[in-house]
Amino acid sequence: MKKNIHFFSEQEFVNKETVLERIGVRGRLAMELAALKLPILPGFVIDADVASDLEDVSLVPHLKKALAKLETIRGRVFGDPENPMLVKIVVSPSTVIATSPTLHNYGLTDETIDGFAKFVGLKFGYHEVLFLIKGNLAIEERIAEFEERSADRKKIQKAIEDVDKELEKGLSVEATKKSIQRYKAFLPDGFFDDPYSQLEMTIKRISRMLILDELDNRETAILIQPMVYGNYGKDSYSGMFFTRDINTGEERLQGEFYQDKFDSWGVPGRDINKIAPAYLKKLEKIARSVEDYYKEIRSMRFTIENKKLWFIDQRAVMAKSTQSDLRTLLDLYQRKVIDDRYLIQNIKPTQLVEILHPIVDLDSVKQLKIIPGGISGAPGAAVGRVYFTTEGLLEAYRSAQHQDMDTRSILCMSATFAEDVKAIEVATGVLSNEGGYAAHASVVARQYGKISLVNNDLKIIGKKATIGKITINEGDYLTLNVPNHGDPSIYLGQAKLIEPDPEESGLMDFIKIVKKYVTDFHVRANADSPRDATLARNFGAAGIGLCRTEHMFFQEKRINVFREMILAESKEERIKALGKLKPIQKVDFYKLFKIMEGYPVTIRLLDAPLHEFLPHNPAEMDAFVAYLNKGKPSKISKKEVQLRCEGLNEFNPMLGHRGCRVAVSYPEIYEMQMSAIFEALYMLRKEGVQVHPEIMIPLIMNENELKLIIYGKRIEGQHIKGLIEVEKEVRKRMKAKAVPYSIGTMIELPVAALGAGHIARYAEFFSFGTNDLTQTTIGLSRDDFNSFMPDYTQFDILDGNPFQYLNRHVKELIAAAVSRGRMTRPNIKLGLCGEHGAVPENIAFCMNAGLNYVSCSAYSIPVANLAIAQYNIEHSVKG
Repeated sequence: MKKNIHFFSEQEFVNKETVLERIGVRGRLAMELAALKLPILPGFVIDADVASDLEDVSLVPHLKKALAKLETIRGRVFGDPENPMLVKIVVSPSTVIATSPTLHNYGLTDETIDGFAKFVGLKFGYHEVLFLIKGNLAIEERIAEFEERSADRKKIQKAIEDVDKELEKGLSVEATKKSIQRYKAFLPDGFFDDPYSQLEMTIKRISRMLILDELDNRETAILIQPMVYGNYGKDSYSGMFFTRDINTGEERLQGEFYQDKFDSWGVPGRDINKIAPAYLKKLEKIARSVEDYYKEIRSMRFTIENKKLWFIDQRAVMAKSTQSDLRTLLDLYQRKVIDDRYLIQNIKPTQLVEILHPIVDLDSVKQLKIIPGGISGAPGAAVGRVYFTTEGLLEAYRSAQHQDMDTRSILCMSATFAEDVKAIEVATGVLSNEGGYAAHASVVARQYGKISLVNNDLKIIGKKATIGKITINEGDYLTLNVPNHGDPSIYLGQAKLIEPDPEESGLMDFIKIVKKYVTDFHVRANADSPRDATLARNFGAAGIGLCRTEHMFFQEKRINVFREMILAESKEERIKALGKLKPIQKVDFYKLFKIMEGYPVTIRLLDAPLHEFLPHNPAEMDAFVAYLNKGKPSKISKKEVQLRCEGLNEFNPMLGHRGCRVAVSYPEIYEMQMSAIFEALYMLRKEGVQVHPEIMIPLIMNENELKLIIYGKRIEGQHIKGLIEVEKEVRKRMKAKAVPYSIGTMIELPVAALGAGHIARYAEFFSFGTNDLTQTTIGLSRDDFNSFMPDYTQFDILDGNPFQYLNRHVKELIAAAVSRGRMTRPNIKLGLCGEHGAVPENIAFCMNAGLNYVSCSAYSIPVANLAIAQYNIEHSVKG
């Protein structure tokens, strides 16, 4: 049996694979820690080859030899009546699934209890005897279960329940002694007579348990270690700590210690950093060694017994922030413990979302009522007063600003539309009851870095909302909690939030390392404002892949001018209104181009049903009518304006008069935008700024539409001016030299994907608009299908959310468009726009399909870049 006993200590360990395979998880862990030269408790392992065959073996001689070795290191003798060394038994299965009982305090007998109690007190001493008994009862209960002795098992289970209650109560010494006498009936005769016999009896019963348990037979080892106690006098301590702060990742121990206490049960602890400096220095050294070995934050337990520090165990930490993970890996990288590939591969792309948004401090919500559930639209956490209309929120926001009050607000609506963007922009979050991840509220929220939660149980009536039996009044504080992992919830009241700091979190340093592995395939930004563009550059965007120009018109100072243009009764009136908008658009484009100097900027010309811009409530209508009549002798009536607005309504606006179709009817709109783009461009060229413009025409159905818009047409006395002609006029007027630019289209209809070969005759690039392409391919509205999606998920009708993960038939259309487009134009540039482009699985498809880039919201850029880097690393390793 000698060859089946394997020792470990701070100075001794086994690293032979043939041995490690036979000593179980806990045995291997002990050898790992011993190899690190840490001050671990010494011990030995009886390996799995014999652990199940010990019932008929005389163990005492082997135990005496093994324990003598431990006694030399511990400085205490097993069975010594004056100061006994006690041991624990750990069952070490081959897998991480451990269901065996905790077995402590072997060596406590009738002769040794008083010697032990001299150091820890009689009450604690007899408490530990009771704990020892509980461990053995648990073994007997398992054996009775395997042997199908149900009556005996019930008696033992009752005894275990009684022991638990007595341990929790903390009985007096005399009461504990009486209990011990009662429970002796369940133990072998002479259990408390001799320490070696006690240990031998227990090991043999464990061996019996392993024989009966088919899962553990020949797969489980038995580990024995001395016990140490943090209550062995005033120079003794116990404690637990993390190797660094699990919230911030700061390289500072986080945890507590307890002086003259066995453990933390029922007593307040002190900050681990306030322990005596000599001990703190040792603990910090241990923390760095363990963290460097496992390459992550670990949770650690230690005991100091009579000034001697012992490292008890360590384990992985589940409840830690992404920031702490990232800073740990960056520290390891800087110390050259890991390389950049390891760093990149050990952060999941979706984890980065947590760093980019605030999270709820869970300690602050313990007293708040919670409404669980909902669909995550945009992750993070938001606190604010709730408002049920865009106008109500904006009015409250302005009022709070003027009065220097809290401006935080949450927009609560059944669904949001284009005119609500301005409220989402100033709100902290959006709560809705229609749609889901791809609903308008969610998409816009992600673009602006706001929080979005969809709760289908939400009912809104006037200035009140209900969720079940809970009523929410306008002006009430809510906290939206939409974690990256786990279920969303709403707290009634104000939670404390932990705000993100990209610099402090290490995100910016991480992005620089990630970008080294982003080479041929890139990430661009969906950005419509200088703020978005600047943020995108900071987060590593390689340009703008989608500038939605329609979003630019919803600002308060612009919207009525644009409405005036829409309702104009003649082309002349329309051009006059567009003349007011052009200088504003020119400034918009000037700023975007300048921020993105050296990078491509894709500007999508107007793409929205015109009626979306019109007034949608009495307040907006009154303000618009007042604007139209300002300074004019003949007044237009409100009724007349309403009739004009109603005339623009459509039954199915998503497939109606939008996108390039507006340009066919009103070419002067695209003329104005094209003119503004190139006036801004040639201004910047004079300043020496390098600009790379790409003009994107939306919702193209066939090549004839695209040809008309790019090149124009004269027919029956009418002249539609093409975009190329507009650029030439601007260049001539500004006496500028030609600048390379490209014109392309967004492929967002199945007919366009199938006709891509013909469309590529005129388009220099394709950008796949996968939200609309998904809707039009599978016939599901992204804003409505969540009401019945649970049914489809339950019956496996749909494979995941098609507005998050690309549907296989949508992929087929993209692949077909890529193939057909390249047959016509081999060097055509290909991208994918929208939040599909931030999902790692979709990115892998895009890379394999031959696209050049994806474009997503600024806050998703680090996520997408990391996914690309991981893909490139994985495939370079394999290749």
